[in-house]
Amino acid sequence: MIEILADTVTQVNSMSGSIQGALGCLGAALGVGFVGAKAVDAVGRNPGAYGKILVMGILGMALAEAVAFYSLFLGK
Repeated sequence: MIEILADTVTQVNSMSGSIQGALGCLGAALGVGFVGAKAVDAVGRNPGAYGKILVMGILGMALAEAVAFYSLFLGK
């Protein structure tokens, strides 16, 4: 019984980094989705500003993706 409990504790400890990484990637996915949706909305409202909106959208998505990398590499 004690061996099973010790094994369970070891598994939970090893999962803590995975949970942090998963939550960080979820946040990054939501951020990229919001940036993309707002960029499409902005181009629909003002098609002449397509180039500026594209640049700002790419920068926003890159910054949102940085959250995923931070959570994956620094989570453990």
